[in-house]
This record gives sequence, structure tokens and C-alpha cells, in this order.
Amino acid sequence: MSGYDERLEIYLSSIADEDDPFLERLEAEALADDVPVIRKDVQRMLRFLLALHKPGTILEIGTAVGFSSVFFCRHSGASVVTIENFERRIACAEKNIAASGFSDRITLLKGDAGEILPRLCGPFDMVFLDAAQGQYIHFLPDLLRLLRCGGLLAADNVMIGGDLLESHYAVARRKRTIHKRMREYLCAVMKGEGLATTVLPVGDGLALTVKQ
Repeated sequence: MSGYDERLEIYLSSIADEDDPFLERLEAEALADDVPVIRKDVQRMLRFLLALHKPGTILEIGTAVGFSSVFFCRHSGASVVTIENFERRIACAEKNIAASGFSDRITLLKGDAGEILPRLCGPFDMVFLDAAQGQYIHFLPDLLRLLRCGGLLAADNVMIGGDLLESHYAVARRKRTIHKRMREYLCAVMKGEGLATTVLPVGDGLALTVKQ
């Protein structure tokens, strides 16, 4: 992040509405345990999109500790279906969702999204994709099937730490598959028939796709 970007982020954070103490504590605990949560600038963008789009149903891929599921409920009237495969995070997410008071609006599905998604029925008003980046392209057909016409698909971390803009051979060998698949994902949503997509330089890149 450039010095200008850092100063802008500090300024915007200083004047933005603070989240309630529960979300602030949840975020601090997650970061202390090295569990990633949606970044502040992405949070601000998502709050704007929730206010604009007013989804009634949200599908989330990647629950982690439940921060974003609770965040969506705090800032919208939506019900959330969220999928998580990592057993240790599932237990933490269940605890946090129960403590949030939104258990009646959040449904946590445990298991591999690649196995769960084909069995789900939609439609959903919004999809939030924040899971293993190398799987985005594999999840896409089911996500588009589940998303209603006019619905919004938001995919986080599409810049993969800046590697997306590097050539295939400039990326570390262990990251080349993710690099290739993320480029395939972005190509699919940018060029796909009936899709309108933009990528915003917030967080590690947020790709927004509307199913027309």
C-alpha cells in the first residue's frame, strides 16, 4: 500500500461509523489468532452495497470465525447461509454466531463448498465469496445458478496479494495454480454473457459481478 493509500485509509477510518463492540471484539480476536477477516475498506464497501442492494438472502462461501456472517446481519435485514470446511474454525464460528443473537438468521453448513453447492437451491440475492482463491473458478457455475437475476456476486481477495498482475513465471511456483485459476475466474466474470463485472482496488481486490 502506498503512503497516499495508507493516509487515506487512516483518514476514512477516523470518520467512519464504528461497528458495535461485539464486532470490534470479534475482529480483534480473529486478527490476534491470525485468522483473516474482511478488511476495513472492504467492510465500508460492503456496507454501502448492502444499503444499496438490500438483499434478503445472502450466500457466503468461507465462514471462518463468523465475523462476516454477523456483519451482514448487523448491516442488513438478510438471512445468511454460510459454508465452512475447517473444523477448528467451525466450532469458533458456532460460538460467535450464538453469542451474536443472530442464530435465527444465520445457517452454518459444515463441509466442502464444492460438495455442498451443487445440492443447494436458490435463489440468493447476494453471494459473498471469501474462500480458497484457487477454487473460485470451480465454484462459479453453481454460484451463478444460485444467484437470482439482478443479484450481486462479491468475490474478495482477487488480487492474491498483488501476484495477479505478475507474469506466470514471476510468481512463486507454489502459487502458480492459484494465479492461473484466479485469472480464469476474472476472465469468466468479465467476459461472461449476461454478467457485468468491475474490480475495485479495496482490500486485496474486490470483484463485483451483477447477473443480468
